Amino acid sequence: MLALGHVLRDIAEVVTANSGREALRHLLDGEFAVILLDVFMPDMDGYEVADLIRERKQTARIPIIFLSAVNKETEHLMRGYAMGAVDYVFKPVDPVVLATKVSVFVELFEMRKRVEAKSRAERELREAGFRAQLERLQIEHELNSTRARQATVLDALPLALFEAVADKNGMLIREFVAGDLAKIAGVDATSIEQRSLCWEDRIHPEDLPATRPPAGSDAVFSTEYRWNCADGSQRYFFERAVPIGCETDGLVRWAGTLLDVTDRRKLEAQLLQAGKMDALGRLTGGVAHDFNNVLAAVLGGITLLERKAPLDDLGHRLTEQIRLAAERGAELVRRMMAFARKQELKPVYLAPSAVREAVSGLVEQTLGGTVTLSWDCADTDLVFHADRSQLELALVNLVINARDAMPEGGSIHVAIAPAADADRLRIEVRDEGTGIAPGVLERITEPFFTTKGVGKGTGLGLSMVMGFVQQSGGTLDIESAEGCGTTVRILMPAARAPDADEREAPSVEGTRAYAVRTVLVVDDDHSVRTIIAEQLREFGVMVEEAASGADAVERVISAKTPFDLLLTDFAMPGLNGLQTIERLRALGTDIPCALMTGYADDRIDTTGGTQTRLLRKPIAFEDLEDLLIHPT
Repeated sequence: MLALGHVLRDIAEVVTANSGREALRHLLDGEFAVILLDVFMPDMDGYEVADLIRERKQTARIPIIFLSAVNKETEHLMRGYAMGAVDYVFKPVDPVVLATKVSVFVELFEMRKRVEAKSRAERELREAGFRAQLERLQIEHELNSTRARQATVLDALPLALFEAVADKNGMLIREFVAGDLAKIAGVDATSIEQRSLCWEDRIHPEDLPATRPPAGSDAVFSTEYRWNCADGSQRYFFERAVPIGCETDGLVRWAGTLLDVTDRRKLEAQLLQAGKMDALGRLTGGVAHDFNNVLAAVLGGITLLERKAPLDDLGHRLTEQIRLAAERGAELVRRMMAFARKQELKPVYLAPSAVREAVSGLVEQTLGGTVTLSWDCADTDLVFHADRSQLELALVNLVINARDAMPEGGSIHVAIAPAADADRLRIEVRDEGTGIAPGVLERITEPFFTTKGVGKGTGLGLSMVMGFVQQSGGTLDIESAEGCGTTVRILMPAARAPDADEREAPSVEGTRAYAVRTVLVVDDDHSVRTIIAEQLREFGVMVEEAASGADAVERVISAKTPFDLLLTDFAMPGLNGLQTIERLRALGTDIPCALMTGYADDRIDTTGGTQTRLLRKPIAFEDLEDLLIHPT
């Protein structure tokens, strides 16, 4: 705990607790940007503490990062995310990674505080304006001509003025005296003016207590509440009122203003959501780099183990399970990259019928006997221009989600047809399922948000679909209502069917005549460097290793026999991989080069060197062999 406090003290004030109960006491006394919560603790474990934190309204939305040295199984990760955690970090914790994660949430916390401070400042400015308006109301009672002129001005403003008397329960009974009520109340304006409908009847029941001024108060009273419109929608209103005297029966009379702040609330929500998504996207890029390095070592080591060590049946089963776990990790990284819109896409031309056949074959055996899948592909010469695997995976995700929404069975209908835009194709996936509640629908594409039970979903499916569609230049829209099913519509870029030589070329099995006999492998990560070097030696080539870009440059220059290939990592201290290649080019060395990277973004520009290939970690054994056959 002391070590974590030392790592994070430069980022924000750190409050420590020795138990779950002490942590809960701290949460009662202050506000926190993020909670680092150990899973294994006496008395109450981390999950129990997280559950109590989520139950309390004031702390329910504080981000939680679980820390664990023992519970590293997938079920614990899923349980942590199900409890509302934003991350699950294993001990020993990398200080730089932890500091990066925490700083993201500290920035979000500070951003929220700035937004609140700005809102308070705006309210103070409006208060001054409202007081001036109320003073004019008093003058209007005495001067009819002045009141008429002011009423004309007020009718042009997006607010309404009212006078009110508090009833025996303290509820204000409003009577509107100026302003454009039709703009605020819509079709209900006439009924309110005729008193056949009271404004108070449409205030959201949960917000009614907040609209009652404190008993005996003679100060300015302000509140914000929801108002139910006739069409079922909701609007937000900000109300300020001041006491202006007493009736003969002793009831206090109030005068106030009503301002529609619905648009402001929507903009604030969009700002906070955009900030959160941007922070998660940046976090994804950094995590993917480190995770891909780990997976590169694991998958490469398994391949070497299977090829070099004699294994019995149990050994084969164990290595296969390790491989499957690592591949699931790689798939998780790809989904995170898709959410962040940072995965590498390879668009090709795809006919709608080809997409239908591929997806049908993938999901046919997963639907069960109670769910039917039908397709409607329009006869068109338009074809998709998109990444084949990502488009198929997105459709598979949507079909599986539709299946899960119909536990009692039903029909799923997928339609592909030209959109109104001439250069787009529309994909529509419609089910007859339980539908989605409005509150859930707003969050359905957020990463790690899922309505499925623990262990039944990662919460990355729809966020992956959204990320892929947006990165491809398309749009996604979800329409749903409880009990009425769900329809997902995707608009994707399309083109007229190209000539045969422009379509996706079939893969050609490469020859095993290696063009490379000597390789210099450069990576600052010892485990990754060792594994890749050993994999290359399996092909019979000579391999040397370098731990830095500067070391690599020295080895290439001093080598008695030139290397046939330089294989270097991109992200390294000192000279990164691209700078290492540029340094060698500047020295007149024309050795073929290839870059490895575990980063999720597309910031690596290899266009300056025509002999530079780019490989994404974890690198498959087959890709290394292809590199030896085709180094340029």
